[in-house]
Amino acid sequence: MEEGRARSHTVTTTTSSYSDTFTTTASFSYDRNFLATAPGLLLLAEISLCFYGSAFVLYLIAAVVDATSITKEILDNHNYNSWTSSAFFAFLVTVCYAVSTYFSFRSWRIQS
Repeated sequence: MEEGRARSHTVTTTTSSYSDTFTTTASFSYDRNFLATAPGLLLLAEISLCFYGSAFVLYLIAAVVDATSITKEILDNHNYNSWTSSAFFAFLVTVCYAVSTYFSFRSWRIQS
């Protein structure tokens, strides 16, 4: 190649009509036949198990925070009964979610 002489470049490009019409769609559908199968039942059990387990943890945190917020300064206040009853019912709901988590786990183990 001679010095001082510019090189010529050839660039070839191609296009596709397929990429021009690219679209994505997502939809959720209810498939009763899938839910009647073993994988469908396991999926439902795992969803109720996850729901009850996470609700149990969140309610336990809320119940502990609610119970520890009752201090001696509130004893003279008329809201003391409200605070103590809210703590009691928060722990009651926590126990209910713990029991539901246990039974959901047992059901999930039996199906798998």
